[in-house]
Amino acid sequence: MKILMVCLGNICRSPLAEGILQSKLPEGYTVDSAGTIDMHQGQAPDHRSIKVADQFGLDISKQQSRPFTAEDFDVYDRIYCMDRSNLEDVLKLARNEEDRRKVELILPDAEVPDPYWGEHADFEDVYKLLDDASKKIAAELLQS
Repeated sequence: MKILMVCLGNICRSPLAEGILQSKLPEGYTVDSAGTIDMHQGQAPDHRSIKVADQFGLDISKQQSRPFTAEDFDVYDRIYCMDRSNLEDVLKLARNEEDRRKVELILPDAEVPDPYWGEHADFEDVYKLLDDASKKIAAELLQS
């Protein structure tokens, strides 16, 4: 099972989501991340995301930002987006209904706010949201 986490630049939210969900799943599950823009391609996650992940015992420092592409639909079984804008951008690249069925918001009834312009506490809040969402996703995956 391959899972992709998507946010805008792939430097704040989706790297955290990748690290958190991967830590909750056994071998055989692969979690990656991407962004809907390529502005940060090849860069490590934002230093504040790295710091918050480290606070909770996760090392995401070796991840590298990359853009989401239509080919990702061929590689990943599930694609989780952080907010509606990310969802719309990913769905624009969907080639068919099968692609569209793979995509959903990571929080069914809410969005994960982008902490980029925020403070450390905003990154901690995002971590907690993603941790809760990842617990639910992992439980669902491990049940099926």
